[in-house]
Amino acid sequence: MTVKPTDTALRSQEEITARVKALEALLIEKGVMTTAAVDRLAEVYENEVGPQLGAKVVARAWTDPAFKERLLADASAACRELGVGGLQGEEMVAVENTDTVHHVIVCTLCSCYPWPVLGLPPNWYKAPPFRARIVREPRTVLAEDFDFPVPDSVEIRVWDSSSELRYWVLPQRPAGSEHLSEDELAALVTRDSMIGVGAPRPVGAAA
Repeated sequence: MTVKPTDTALRSQEEITARVKALEALLIEKGVMTTAAVDRLAEVYENEVGPQLGAKVVARAWTDPAFKERLLADASAACRELGVGGLQGEEMVAVENTDTVHHVIVCTLCSCYPWPVLGLPPNWYKAPPFRARIVREPRTVLAEDFDFPVPDSVEIRVWDSSSELRYWVLPQRPAGSEHLSEDELAALVTRDSMIGVGAPRPVGAAA
C-alpha cells in the first residue's frame, strides 16, 4: 500500500498517539529500549537539553549586545557560536519581545519546532485547537489557556514555523536582573517564554 503525504495530516491526535505507543511497545518488546529509557529520553528532550541550551543563548543575548545583534540577524549561526545546533535547527529565526510587541510561535500544519533550543515540542503545541486558535485569537488563548494576559497596548505577532524555517522568541530580560551572572540569568529563562506563551521567571523565583 502506498502511503500518501496527506494521510498523516488526516490522522487524529488519538490515532497518532496510538501509533507512537505501538512503536514504543515494539522497541521495548524487542529489547531495543526499556520503559525507563524511553521515559528518560522524553524527559531530557522536553525539560533539559533543549530548553537549557536555549536559555544559555538567551542569557548571552541579554548580556552581550553584539551577540544579540548577530542572533537577530542569523539565529542559527549565532547559536552555533555557543555549540547549539543540529537536527530541526538548521534554519532558525529569533524574534525579540519588546515593550510594544509580543511574539508567539506556532506550526499550523504540524509541529515544526526548533529542537536544538527548545527540546521536543509539548503536547499542547501539537494539538489542533492550539494551532488553530492561537492564530485567530492569540490574546484570548494566552490569557485563558496559559494565564498569561498581554496588555491591549502591546501588539501580538504570531509566527508560523515550517520545516524550512523555525521561529523562537527572545524574551525580555526580567526587571531587576542587572546584577545577575549569565548562568543566573539562564536559570530565569523558561521554555514557554521562548515559545511566547509565558514570561521568564522573576528575579528570586526558584527554577
